[in-house]
Amino acid sequence: MGKYLWQVSFTPDGLKGLLKEGGSSRITATTKMVESLGGKLEACYFAFGEHDVYLIIDAPSNVDAAAISLAVGASGAVNMKTVVLLTTAEIDAAVARPVAYRPPGT
Repeated sequence: MGKYLWQVSFTPDGLKGLLKEGGSSRITATTKMVESLGGKLEACYFAFGEHDVYLIIDAPSNVDAAAISLAVGASGAVNMKTVVLLTTAEIDAAVARPVAYRPPGT
């Protein structure tokens, strides 16, 4: 199962929906959406600043995470950036994997 950070910013229409329904209803809807593809909502925080919401999601695959990102993005209610999160074990495995790379000019 992969872990993803979603940085969400409401559009004006999305903000109207939030003001009408409240934050708890968005968490319920998000949880249901993620679980419908076999995932889990690990954490959700509303925030001040560049993004309005930060979510940490467990999803079975990149395809499932992409399907959610596409559906949410197509709604027009939010702008969303997906960041794939890696575990320490995954970084250790990447460090141990040889790569045939030659820097420019060498």
